Amino acid sequence: MDFNNPETKEFIIRSLEEDIKDGDHSSLSCISPLAKGKAKLLFKEDGVVAGMELAKVILRHLDSKVEFEEFKKDGDEVKSGEIGMYVSAKVHAILAGERLLLNCMQRMSGIASKTASLVEMIKHTNARLLDTRKTTPGMRFLEKYAVRVGGGVNHRTGLYDMIMLKDNHNDYAGGITKAVSATRDYLNEKGLPLKVEVETRSMEEVRETLNCEGVDRIMLDNFSPDEIRVALAEIHGKVETEASGGITEKNLVAYAETGVDFISMGALTHSVKSLDISLKQIK
Repeated sequence: MDFNNPETKEFIIRSLEEDIKDGDHSSLSCISPLAKGKAKLLFKEDGVVAGMELAKVILRHLDSKVEFEEFKKDGDEVKSGEIGMYVSAKVHAILAGERLLLNCMQRMSGIASKTASLVEMIKHTNARLLDTRKTTPGMRFLEKYAVRVGGGVNHRTGLYDMIMLKDNHNDYAGGITKAVSATRDYLNEKGLPLKVEVETRSMEEVRETLNCEGVDRIMLDNFSPDEIRVALAEIHGKVETEASGGITEKNLVAYAETGVDFISMGALTHSVKSLDISLKQIK
């Protein structure tokens, strides 16, 4: 991913403003603004790295003449004690960018590491691991990128790039059939080429959805692995299938082995432990 884009620039400006406000007074009070220094990006535990390119963009924003000596790239496995890169820049830039850089890289690498671990568990199946919209506000594009780095697949980015008719949509619309019919008319009227997914809670709802035209994927919500096998036999490849709800590391393999196409896990982004990384001065 190229992080030299308006979305990333806006994120960096907003995040630095939150941290610096009217000045990094700790640095301004005791270090010359002309001072230059070196630092190393140090991994303090094993995992998969994500955010190396973002870190460079953050530091370039603060010092256009910053120099890097890189040893790792996004997607690489790292071991505790390994160095990701050396940085040479104005000391004020290093200190001002340190926390934002680490906050992003630690979280992104934690997501990439967890995703990679789970993807490895189900690599003997055809199931693909999906993320969800359960992301940190303002950081969704970074967290979804980290899922891809770890070998996962992004679900919809937001409410705008895919139709997902969840239980509340269907209930408010008067049922699945009415919801799908209205959605099809809406997409035709607006000329929107969006895929349509329908959440189902029972075999009855699965059968109703199969009788609707214009559905691309059926979500099997809170189905057990055995119930998913029954559903898949009836769906018989007519549409894509997704297992969701109550899926954890302990039962992930059982779900993947049912033959379902996708498995979505909110835990990929909403409850991941950050990878321990630091940025240390080189004397």
